[in-house]
Amino acid sequence: MLFKNGNFINGKFVAAQSGKVLNNINPATGDIICQLPRSSDEDVDFAVDSALSAFPGWKSTSIEARASLLDRIGDLLEKYSEELAVMESEDSGKTLVMAKAVDIPRAIANFRFFAGAIRHDSGLHTFHMDSAVNYTSREPLGVAGLITPWNLPLYLLSWKVAPALACGNTVVCKPSEITPRTANALAVIFNEAGAPPGIFNVVHGLGGECGNRLVSHPSVRLVSFTGGTATGALVASSSAPLFKRLSLELGGKNATVIFSDTPLGQAVEAAKRAGFTNNGQVCLCGSRVFVQRPLYDAFLEAFGEAVKGLVVGHPSLSSTDVGPLSSAQHKEKVLSYIDSALVEGGVIVAGGPGPVEGLPQGGFYVKPTVISGLNAKTSRAAREEVFGPLVTVHPFDSEAEVIELVNDSKYGLCANVWTKDVNTALRVSKNLSVGIVWVSECAALLCFIYPHSITYFLHRAHSHTPSTHTHYAQG
Repeated sequence: MLFKNGNFINGKFVAAQSGKVLNNINPATGDIICQLPRSSDEDVDFAVDSALSAFPGWKSTSIEARASLLDRIGDLLEKYSEELAVMESEDSGKTLVMAKAVDIPRAIANFRFFAGAIRHDSGLHTFHMDSAVNYTSREPLGVAGLITPWNLPLYLLSWKVAPALACGNTVVCKPSEITPRTANALAVIFNEAGAPPGIFNVVHGLGGECGNRLVSHPSVRLVSFTGGTATGALVASSSAPLFKRLSLELGGKNATVIFSDTPLGQAVEAAKRAGFTNNGQVCLCGSRVFVQRPLYDAFLEAFGEAVKGLVVGHPSLSSTDVGPLSSAQHKEKVLSYIDSALVEGGVIVAGGPGPVEGLPQGGFYVKPTVISGLNAKTSRAAREEVFGPLVTVHPFDSEAEVIELVNDSKYGLCANVWTKDVNTALRVSKNLSVGIVWVSECAALLCFIYPHSITYFLHRAHSHTPSTHTHYAQG
């Protein structure tokens, strides 16, 4: 009901001008779900021109009218939430349970939140002097190019689209070619909500083709990209010569630090949730686990048993804990890291490289895997972003040692620290060179599932990871 094929430009669904298409594959079975356009420069130019033409009218639209549109979109997302969740699960391989509990509710919340936010911020800020009144006025930038990843497709798309439109910008979106359908479903919803044509546009295709044209297009004033670090570097290099506003949210190789005073059951549950939420395909996942030596042996045994108990299955089943990975290529990447870890002397504690019995051989399933015995400073599996159901476990003795191990990484996104000692938590958190530290709580989507939970965290200004906050207005 919600899916219509094609790019969405100026309020209509249209084929790629070349007529080329890409297959959208169901990761649970390997079957083709549908075909989407393989867009080229001409398609991107068409979409940008549409957004550019719509910008003056949308910019002059009242704040209340913009906010009301976002609220209507939130209401329609809620109306179609069941269908959207199925679509998201089929495209990405995430469990239907998670799509219903996290992805779609957060997309709804994003539109409603930014509708409320824009109502409470006129964009005008005054500063009084004895002889004058100074003011800053925040104005929309123009056309925003929004590129989203495959792990949280609608969730992250809504996180970019809603604030951009709320501030009076128009947008051209390029969703991942691996998970394209909910972007088109959102386009259908925009039409049903009565959105002016051209304010929201979608082009499908490959990053090196239409994605590159979008970020380098001279009429695109702002680029927001969420994805891999290597691709982020290319996006930055394409945007820089034109001095675009740029937001990058890139990779993570996050640490779970467990001190020996942490109750064993709590430590195991935390590491399992942080490591394997969404099949391990979240930038916040804790894929490196450091355990203080007095607890290490007991933790490793209990953690291995807990991970062995995770059910790998079809994502539509409520009993499934871990579904298939997003694509055949990504499955091969994750398996290659398991193979390299074994070559480096790693010991399989749970999972491993073999096939998952009883599931379609065409599906992209990988067993949730725990490996010990690796050198945390030299092993590829322990240092590079795998972005899958693979966790490495390492012992440590002192605070100074674990701080050095955590900081010895180019991925400074986040960490979670487990201890009953508040002083230990404060000392360690202060010295970790990461963007966010959770204490006695794990990061994997918790802050998104429970936005009002009492969770202690520290922001670090010297994070290696670019800010996730996108500025959609100039002033």
